[in-house]
Amino acid sequence: MPEASDIVKQGKQLQGHIEAAMEQLGLPGERQKLAELEEAAGASDLWDEPDKATAITKELAGLKKHLDEWDNLLAEVSDIVELAQLHVDEAAQDDQLGELASHLERLQASFDTKQTELMLAGPYDKDSAILSIYAGTGGTDAQDWAEMLERMYLRWAEKAGFGVQILDRSAGEEAGLKSVTMEINGPMAFGYLRSEKGVHRLVRLSPFNSDNLRQTSFALVDVIPQIDLPEELEIDPKDLRIDVYRSGGHGGQSVNTTDSAVRITHTPTGLVVAIQNERSQLQNKEKAMVVLKSRLAALMAEQHQDKLDGIRGQVQSAEWGRQIRSYVLHPYTKVKDLRSGYETSDAGSVLDGKLEPFIEAYLKSQIGE
Repeated sequence: MPEASDIVKQGKQLQGHIEAAMEQLGLPGERQKLAELEEAAGASDLWDEPDKATAITKELAGLKKHLDEWDNLLAEVSDIVELAQLHVDEAAQDDQLGELASHLERLQASFDTKQTELMLAGPYDKDSAILSIYAGTGGTDAQDWAEMLERMYLRWAEKAGFGVQILDRSAGEEAGLKSVTMEINGPMAFGYLRSEKGVHRLVRLSPFNSDNLRQTSFALVDVIPQIDLPEELEIDPKDLRIDVYRSGGHGGQSVNTTDSAVRITHTPTGLVVAIQNERSQLQNKEKAMVVLKSRLAALMAEQHQDKLDGIRGQVQSAEWGRQIRSYVLHPYTKVKDLRSGYETSDAGSVLDGKLEPFIEAYLKSQIGE
C-alpha cells in the first residue's frame, strides 16, 4: 500500500507536468480568445447574421470544452494532493490511501492520453477540419466502403466531442455513397485528422457478389483545415465556374424542390467544391466559397506558394499502391497503418471509431519517436 507522502510526491509531479503542458499548448492565449468570443456571443445583434452567429457559438463551445478538460484535470490532481497531505502526519486507513492512489493513476492515464496534443505543432493543427471521402475503384463495394468510413469518422467525432455538419453527400446507385464532405468542428480537429489523409483499402467477402468472393475496395480520404483566411487571398471571379442543381434527398419533405445546391469549380487548379446542406442557394454558395478558399490556402501552404498563380490541384486516385492503411476482414481481421506500422486485430473497434492508437502512432512517427 502506498504511503501518503508517496502520493503527495507523485501528485505534485503530475501537477507540474500538467501545468507545463497547458503552457506549451498556449492555453493562456485560448483564455483570452474565450473572453473575446463570450463578449461577441453576448452582443444584442448577434443573430442579425445567422451564419456568423453559428460560427461564433460553435467555436465558443469547442474552446470552452477544451479549456474545461485541462482545468478539471489539474483541479482533480490538486485535490488528490491536498487530501494526501492531510494524511501525511496521520494514521490513514489503507482503503483511503488505496482509493487516492487509484484515482491518481486514472488521472495520470488521462494526462498520458491528452499529451497527444503536445505533438500537434503544425501551423493549422489547432483548427477545425473539413473531411471528404470519395469512393474509389471497386464499384458498389467501394461505395459501401466509403459509407463505412463515413460512419467510422462520425463515431470517432461523437466520442471525441467534436461537432459535425454534413456539407454534401452523394449517394451510390445501389448502396453506399460516391462522396461526402463534412465539417468537424472543435479545437485540434485537423491536428488529429490529418493522419487520415490518403487511400484506405478494404479486403472482405463481398456482400454484393452472389458468389461471396473476396473483394478489395478503395476509398480516398481528404482532410484540410478550416483556415482563418487572410484577406489578401482573393479569387478572381473569372476563374470560377458556378453550377446550381437540385439537392438530393431520400424523398418526402427532405427533398429540396428548388435548384439550391451549388458546385463551384476553380478552373486554374481544377478544385471542385459542392455544397447542398443549406436551404438557400446563397447560403450554399457562401459555404462553398469558404471551403474552396480553405482548400486553396492549404494547397498554397503545401506547395510553398504565396500567391494563387502557379499552384495546381492535386489529383490522387483511390487505387492499389497508394494506400496508407489496410483493413482486412477476411480471411483474418487486421487493420494496419502502412506509415507508422501500427496494427491491431480488433477491426470492429476501429470501424466503430477507435482511431486514437492510429492517430498517436502516426504523430509519433512524424516526429521520429
